[in-house]
Amino acid sequence: MKSVIHITGNVQYSITLDPGIWIFDDRRIDLDSFFTDGFVEVDENEAYMKSMGKHWSREIMEGATFPPTLETEKQFEESKELTGTFGIYLHHFLKNAVPNDNAKTITFETDNGESHTFSLDILDTIILKYSIDGKPIRENGPVHILFKDGSNIDNPIKGVVAVNVQ
Repeated sequence: MKSVIHITGNVQYSITLDPGIWIFDDRRIDLDSFFTDGFVEVDENEAYMKSMGKHWSREIMEGATFPPTLETEKQFEESKELTGTFGIYLHHFLKNAVPNDNAKTITFETDNGESHTFSLDILDTIILKYSIDGKPIRENGPVHILFKDGSNIDNPIKGVVAVNVQ
C-alpha cells in the first residue's frame, strides 16, 4: 500500500499529498459529527475573529492568569485529535495543482486498478477520509472518497492512490 497520493494530469503543477500529516491541518473535518450534526463550513477569517474575541473576553473577565480549566480544555482537544475520524475537502489541494481551463473531469485510481471518474463540477463535494478512530487508514488506504451529501458513506471509494485531472 502506498502512503502518498499523486495529483497529475491536466494541471499546471503535479503535486504529492501525504495524508499522514493532515491530522494537524486546521481544515480537517470531524467526520464523527459531519454527517449527523449538519456540519457547517465556516470562513477561516470569521472563525479567527471569533476565537480572538472569545480570548479577549476571557482575559477581561478572568485576568491574564490561566484558569485551572484551561489545561483540561487543551487535553480534551488533543485527545479528540487522537481518537477522531477525520477527512478534508479535496478542493483545498486541487487549487494548488491549478487545473487548466480545459480540464473537465477528475479520476480516482485505486490500488486494485479501478478508476472512478467524475465531473470537476462536483469537486466541492468530495471529501478525503484519512483517519479512523485517530489512526491513519492502512487497510484500503491511504484515503477513502466520500461525498458531502453522505450518499456513499457505507460504500466509499477505497484505496485511492492517484488523482488524475483530464
